[in-house]
Amino acid sequence: MPDPELFPQRHNRIAVGVVHGDVPRVFLAENVEVLGRLLALEVVARTPAARVGAKADAIRTALLEERWGDAVLEWMSATDNVVDGYDDEHVWTEARLERSLADFELRLSPIFRDPAD
Repeated sequence: MPDPELFPQRHNRIAVGVVHGDVPRVFLAENVEVLGRLLALEVVARTPAARVGAKADAIRTALLEERWGDAVLEWMSATDNVVDGYDDEHVWTEARLERSLADFELRLSPIFRDPAD
């Protein structure tokens, strides 16, 4: 992960993966590289080979070669599941939602505008 002192824009940022299904699963990681590995290990590798059929060998090879993104893509193709990834999301903290600033921003938000405006 980049040093927050050198890359302050990455401070309080995370990568998010959403595996769609009957019950969506959400995965959080410190960056997109970790997210890819997390999805490969926690979702793809835990899928029974019978469920991915002819794609099993391609998925196994990608996993063993640590090509996490390829493994996830092959898995998506084999299972018709969709995984959405977001690589630069804010982590909201108490400090980022400092009270006086939040109160000021709140008063400027669309809900407080007159519909005639």
